Amino acid sequence: MTTPVRVLALSGSTRAKSHNRAVVEIAASAAARAGAEVELINLRDFHLPLYDADVEAENGMPESARALKTMFVECDGYLIASPEYNGSLTGVLKNAIDWLSRPTEPGEAAFTLRAFKGKVAGIMSASPGAWGGVRGLAHLRQILSGMGVLVVAEQLAVPSSGNAFDASGALQNPAQHAAIEAIGTRVEHLARAMREER
Repeated sequence: MTTPVRVLALSGSTRAKSHNRAVVEIAASAAARAGAEVELINLRDFHLPLYDADVEAENGMPESARALKTMFVECDGYLIASPEYNGSLTGVLKNAIDWLSRPTEPGEAAFTLRAFKGKVAGIMSASPGAWGGVRGLAHLRQILSGMGVLVVAEQLAVPSSGNAFDASGALQNPAQHAAIEAIGTRVEHLARAMREER
């Protein structure tokens, strides 16, 4: 039996009742049903300081960032729900990416990008605005693609997120729900195909 691909799922929002957390959970469940081993994490749990090259040079990578990078290196793909803050991705998500791009092993060159190169990612968003966070997704896609990640073509931005979920936190639009599930399934399929090719 083939070992399941490992998929990391996270939101760029650390808010307790984040709609982006709800969205990525839908994709994560679909990836798991497709056969992936999925781990859902919260960036709040890692307490990452703002990236500072002087701090890194003096103290090295913080243990929290090192632990997060290990998780990214060991996964085959990830699912990211990224809310849009002022037309772009959130500071907490960008800061995590900045730390993850840094070397941690002896002899590892800067910009080796072990946490990113050869991985597959599915991206999605939910936003109170009319565009659903699509501008932020464009920036996230550009960043990840530039770091060697295969970002699947499918994506979804859920607009008017304050009205998109029912009282239990479930997404009310069946077509949006199905589209998010398709992202999760697609990441599992592509990650498995890429691993088999290697």
